[in-house]
Amino acid sequence: MLPLPFFDHVYVIDFEFIAKPSEHPIPVCVVSHEINSGETKRLWLFEESNPQPPYSISENDLFVAHMSSVEWGCHLVLNWPLPFNVIDTFVEYRCFTNHSYERRGTSLLDACKAFGIDTISKVEKDAARDLILAGAPYSKEDQEYIMRYCESDVLETAELFKRILTVPDFDIPTYLYRGEYMKSVAEIEYNGIPIDTDLLNELQENWEKIKFKLIKNIDKFGIYEVTSFKVNNFERFIQVNNWMWPRTETGLPKTDKETFKEMAEIHPEIGSLKELKALIGGLNFKSIIAGSDGRSRTLISPSWTKTGRNAPKDDEEKKNRVELRVRFMFGLPACLRSLLKPTERKVLTYIYYAQQEFFIAAVLSKDPNMIEAYQSGDPYLAFAKLAGAVPADATKETHGSERQLFKSCVLGVHYGLGAESLGFKIGKPTPYAKELLSNHKRVFKSYWRWVDMTWTQACLMKRIETCYKWKMIVSGSSNKEMLTVRNFPIQATGAEILRVACILLSENNIKIVAPVHDAVMIECDEKVADKEIEIARKLMCDASEIVLGAGNRLKTDVDIVRYTGRYVEEKGAETWNLIMRILTEVKQE
Repeated sequence: MLPLPFFDHVYVIDFEFIAKPSEHPIPVCVVSHEINSGETKRLWLFEESNPQPPYSISENDLFVAHMSSVEWGCHLVLNWPLPFNVIDTFVEYRCFTNHSYERRGTSLLDACKAFGIDTISKVEKDAARDLILAGAPYSKEDQEYIMRYCESDVLETAELFKRILTVPDFDIPTYLYRGEYMKSVAEIEYNGIPIDTDLLNELQENWEKIKFKLIKNIDKFGIYEVTSFKVNNFERFIQVNNWMWPRTETGLPKTDKETFKEMAEIHPEIGSLKELKALIGGLNFKSIIAGSDGRSRTLISPSWTKTGRNAPKDDEEKKNRVELRVRFMFGLPACLRSLLKPTERKVLTYIYYAQQEFFIAAVLSKDPNMIEAYQSGDPYLAFAKLAGAVPADATKETHGSERQLFKSCVLGVHYGLGAESLGFKIGKPTPYAKELLSNHKRVFKSYWRWVDMTWTQACLMKRIETCYKWKMIVSGSSNKEMLTVRNFPIQATGAEILRVACILLSENNIKIVAPVHDAVMIECDEKVADKEIEIARKLMCDASEIVLGAGNRLKTDVDIVRYTGRYVEEKGAETWNLIMRILTEVKQE
């Protein structure tokens, strides 16, 4: 008997389904195994009318699955109620094998292998999945083969669950909390993000002509040759401007997405070039797939990172039973997000935490100056004032450049940047950056003591964890790992806050269409939008207080988009407007 006497039934379940890009899953079959009785049930679902669950769904039943958000997505498609209690073996295995210095596979096969559990081979799994994805017609033999394969997954998951219950720090309430979030993830994936499909179709049809005009309009530097970004030409551009630029091991300028993002903060004049490079490089309108209901859907990939944050994939691949992993709209260049548009009588609202990482660091370190700086409404300018770099009456308008430097210092500190790296990031000499860091250490002394203690304790304990026990194993062996560990409490606590926020929003029937690092986008009916937005903001503040403790409430800001408007991010607005002008030109031609 499992150590779970407070549940009437413990069901391990698995669905097989057909996944088409940006569409709801099409359930093919479901198999359940009740652990206590040993009873296994199979149910064929494909093209069956109004099938009913082969298991009870009550407050006293526990449901177990591996990457369970896809199972609950099938429940939503079938109009079955979501279970009350969920434990996800993927999330828990991911948690207790989460290393700061390596990454292990987390598929069901990987998890079972780690515990020495016998499984069918990967070749057999791939063959079964190929048969499922091929779609109808399914012969009787096909149906039997598919359900037998599904049953093997269920029995493997059941054995994995039993092993997970034996690991140190076994904690049912924590497991159930993370399982609750997987239900929210299922609802988010089911909802999808509404996009302007008419405009998308026009842009896709005319993209080949648009991209040539885009290059002509944006690339005033002569970096592109036809549609190819030439590193040699870019090297000359850097030298002409006398810029310091990150280099590869071979000495060439780095041209990856993250480098361009960082350097565009230092040199805003290349912001449009950054967007252009992403668009021409593949993350363009051709990458976006809308479902038949005009919505974009992708797997949220919860708890995928070391800090437990979501990591929606921006690439297409056959993985995790999904034939095509659609690009996440918020993982695309900022200009493409202007395709997000509310449907008639709907309102889209982007709700985001203000300076989340700064406040988390302030609360965890109990640094009074950091807390005071956050409460001022502008922690970066407050830091500059505390450092004596700007007068007490300084504002963002009067001292914007100084504020930006101190902001870069704050964010750089969280990611462990030294004086040389920070100087490079802000385009200033190393001695200037060293003085910025000295100011930070002088003003926020409690924070720095906490940072040092965090690393020391993690090395001694060989682990670090959040208040809700999201763990990371630590070896204490390298400077790189030290930077990861020091940043872990801030990022991982942010992940906990977002999980709690999504759970609260789901419980209050607030429709989430996307979680985005430290934000969510929700969709409301026009008639009740103002009230729901107010409720949603309060719930998000409540979530921060639940995680950080009484009185520690993060502030939120909102961007509200009403029909017939569209979502616009400031950093992508210029490129979006240019694309719209070019589209008009192309259509007139």
